[in-house]
Amino acid sequence: MSEQGEALSQRLGAIIEKLPPTGVTLSHLLDHVGQDGLMILIALLSLVFIIPVSIPGVSTVFGAAILLIAVSRLFGRNLWLPESVREREISTEKLRPVLQRALKWLHRLEHVSRSQRMVWLTSGKTWNLINNLALILGAVLLMAPFGMIPFSNTLPALALLCLAVGLLQRDGLCILLGHAANVLSIIYFALLIAGGGMMLRQAWEHFTR
Repeated sequence: MSEQGEALSQRLGAIIEKLPPTGVTLSHLLDHVGQDGLMILIALLSLVFIIPVSIPGVSTVFGAAILLIAVSRLFGRNLWLPESVREREISTEKLRPVLQRALKWLHRLEHVSRSQRMVWLTSGKTWNLINNLALILGAVLLMAPFGMIPFSNTLPALALLCLAVGLLQRDGLCILLGHAANVLSIIYFALLIAGGGMMLRQAWEHFTR
C-alpha cells in the first residue's frame, strides 16, 4: 500500500469521525476537503453506496454532487452546487456507520492500487476527457431510478471509487477497473430494463386475453 493511499484512507476516516453529531451537509464536507480535494470528496461520497443500505435522499444529493464535480473537472471550472444540494442535511446517525463499514472496501482497493502505474491512462488531453466523461457516466448511473434493486447503486459507486482512487494515485489499472465497472453497470441496467419489459409484456398478454 502506498503512502498516498494510506493518506487517503486516513483522511477519509478522520472526516467520518468528525461528522457533526446530528446531520451533515455537502457544505460541511467541502469545508474539510476544499476545491483541491474534490476527488477525495468523490471517493467519500461513493463509499456511501458500496454498502447496500438505503438512506433517504442520499442518492439524489450525493449523486448530483458527484455529477457536478465531474462536470466542473470536464470544463476546468470551480465547483458550483445549488443551495438545495449543498445544504441538504443527511442524518449522521445513519450515514456514519455506513461510511465506516464501507472503508474496508477502500482498504482492499488500496492493497491493489499502486502509485504511478500505467500513468498514461491518468493524464493527457484525451485520457483526461475520457476519465472525466467516465465520472459523469458513473454519477448518472448512480442516480438512475433503480435504488431498491440490489447492486444498482453498488456497481456505479465502485466505478466512481476506482476512478477517484486511480486519479488520486495516478494508477492506470485502478482507472481501468473503474471503466470496467461502468460497463458492468450499463449491462446490468440493460438486463433489468429488458427483464422488466418482458414481465410487462407477459402481464399485458395475460390480462388482455
